[in-house]
Amino acid sequence: MTDRISPTFATCREQGRAALVCFITGGDPTPNDTGAMLDALVAGGADLIELGMPFTDPMADGPAIQKANLRSLGAGTTTADILEIAASFRQRHPQVPLILMGYANPMIRRGSDWFADVAKNAGVDGVICVDIPTEEDGELGPALREAGLHFIRLATPTTDKARLPAVLQGSSGFLYYVSVAGITGKQQAAQASIEEAVAHLKSGTDLPVAVGFGVRTPEQAAAIGKVADGVVVGSAIVDIIGEHGANAAPHVREYVASLRTALGAEEVA
Repeated sequence: MTDRISPTFATCREQGRAALVCFITGGDPTPNDTGAMLDALVAGGADLIELGMPFTDPMADGPAIQKANLRSLGAGTTTADILEIAASFRQRHPQVPLILMGYANPMIRRGSDWFADVAKNAGVDGVICVDIPTEEDGELGPALREAGLHFIRLATPTTDKARLPAVLQGSSGFLYYVSVAGITGKQQAAQASIEEAVAHLKSGTDLPVAVGFGVRTPEQAAAIGKVADGVVVGSAIVDIIGEHGANAAPHVREYVASLRTALGAEEVA
């Protein structure tokens, strides 16, 4: 298994900062444009990247990412396109962790073993599946682990001490804490509740804890970065792509660089 995720979190920890995890929807605004957006994330200083797989019913996502899914699907993006985008990214950026994030249907419709195999061959490091709870994960998680890929699970404000062990079962790479009980977008949890939740999660696991949902400003990222191992930003980046379309890359880079600077990292070239 080629593990890029754990060493990346370790490096950030050595630098005294949280990792910056950035999300975009694959194929937005078109499959041909996504490579430039991914390169802009790297140039801006993203440590790990989540590449969203477009889906017709993104029930956990708010308006920004819903619109991104529609733009992507309207451009004809397929699962094959996402895998090609991932493989091309891996050739350009051999050390940057890349995670596929999405819903079960595109991942398992041809079989979990098939998906795990093609994701591995594309150079993907891990997978986040939004809508398969631990109790119903009889195929995808085992297939990913067999292929040597991380299966990254989600914890929420309703993940109590009784529920946490089940969430952690079979999880690796990092634990993604969804800081609000709702959809992605502009709503953000209070800092105090995030601090309490991160402490609760860390009491049950040695995995890095990355916090997302509602993080939009460098100030918010810096505050969360003081208590979490990673800060996840998605909707705000997707909004930039929605506004600027195929010309969004420099704007994405500038915004991501502001987040990276806020986390206390060295200046990004």
